[in-house]
Amino acid sequence: MRVVFTPHFQRSFQKLSDAVQRALERQLIHLLRDLRHPSLRAKKYDEATGMWQARVTKGHRFYFQIEGNTYVLHEITAHRK
Repeated sequence: MRVVFTPHFQRSFQKLSDAVQRALERQLIHLLRDLRHPSLRAKKYDEATGMWQARVTKGHRFYFQIEGNTYVLHEITAHRK
């Protein structure tokens, strides 16, 4: 598997704090090894579009699609509590 970042994702990533950026990097390692890693809490977010949601930190989530052997990352946002 590999990861591809959309331009929107890249812009959103640049606006994050260093701590959240590092946390995302750690979570991407888990994603590449095992989509079901417990710290990701990955789940299908929208069945119609095939969008998934996974945890970065307690307060941040990222959204992605699976296209063949590629994770396409679309968004990273603060998570409403």
